[in-house]
Amino acid sequence: MYQLEEKIWFWALLVIPVIILFFVVLQIWKHKTQRKFSDKALLKRLSPNTSLFKSVLKIIVLSLAFLCLTLALVNPKIGTKLETVKREGVDIVFAVDVSKSMLAEDIAPNRLEKSKQLVTQIINNLASDRVGIIAYAGKAFPQLPITTDYASAKMFLQGMNTDMLSSQGTAISEAIKLASTYFNDEEQTNRVLIIISDGEDHTEEAAAVAEQASEEGIRIFTIGVGDAKGGPIPIKRNGVVLNYKKDQQGETVITRLNEETLQAIAQEANGAYINGKNTNNVVENIRDILTNMDKTEFEAKQFADFKDQFQWFLAFGVFFLCIDVFLLERKTAWLKKLNLFNENL
Repeated sequence: MYQLEEKIWFWALLVIPVIILFFVVLQIWKHKTQRKFSDKALLKRLSPNTSLFKSVLKIIVLSLAFLCLTLALVNPKIGTKLETVKREGVDIVFAVDVSKSMLAEDIAPNRLEKSKQLVTQIINNLASDRVGIIAYAGKAFPQLPITTDYASAKMFLQGMNTDMLSSQGTAISEAIKLASTYFNDEEQTNRVLIIISDGEDHTEEAAAVAEQASEEGIRIFTIGVGDAKGGPIPIKRNGVVLNYKKDQQGETVITRLNEETLQAIAQEANGAYINGKNTNNVVENIRDILTNMDKTEFEAKQFADFKDQFQWFLAFGVFFLCIDVFLLERKTAWLKKLNLFNENL
C-alpha cells in the first residue's frame, strides 16, 4: 500500500514536454541555419565529432532527472506493515434518491446535489463507523458495500446522477430491501439506514417494508430534500435549461417534498425524520443519534508505519543531473565506431 503526500507537484511534470519541444525546435532551427551556412560535406569536415545521438541522450537524461525530482517532491510513502486494529462503530447505509425529480431546484443547487452535500458532511464527521451507499429510483442499485474507506465512499457519491438508472420512479421500498442485505448477520453492530429523498414514493409498501426492516434490527432515518411548495423539473443540455418536464396533458410537472411519507417510514423503523434544508442541523442531529448508540467492536485491517521514499527519487534525480552535466555533445571513440544514426555517411 502506498500514499502520495503532495500530489500537486505532479503538475511539474509539464516541464518535460516543454523541454522536449524546445529541443526539437532548436534542432530544426540549427539544421536550417547550418544548411544556409554550408553544405553537409563541409559541415562534417568542420565539426566531425558532433553527435546527434548524444544530444538526444542528454535530453532523455534531463527528462529523467526532472521526473525523479518531481516524484521526490510528491513524496511517495509505502506502508511497511499490515495491522489488524479494533474499532468501534455503527454500520450506516446511505440510500440516495437519483430519480428525475431530484433535479428540481427548489433547494440550491438542486435536490440531488444537496443530498450529496449532506452525505459528504455526515461522512466527514464520522470517526470509526462503517458506511455503504445505495442509489435508487424505480429500482435500487448497490454503489458501495460496507467499508471504512471514507475516501472511496465520497468518490462513489460524487459519481451519482439521475441518468445512472434507466428505471424511473422513487421506489423507497426497493432501497430498504437492498439495504437489509448490506448488514452482516454474524456481527451484532447497530444497523442504520439513512434515506435521502424528496419522498415522492410511487409505491404503497414502503412503510410495511420499513416495519419489517425494524424487526431485523435496522433503524431508518429519513432526510427530506426539497420544498413543500415544490418546483419544476428542468431539462438541461450543457448546463442550459431547454425546457421543463411536462405530463401527458402538456402541463409542467411540479414535484413537491412529501414529508408525510418520509415521516411514516422513519416512525415504522424506530428512527426519525430530519428536514434537509439546513446542512449543519442535519449533521448535528445525525451525530447526536450515533453518539447515543451502543458501539460494537469489529476488526479492520489497515497499513501502518508509512515510510517516506522521496530520498530514492532525489538520489536518482541528482545522479541523472550529474550525468547530464558531464555528458558532452561530442562523439566518444566507442560511439564513433558504432556510427549511430549513420552520422559518418
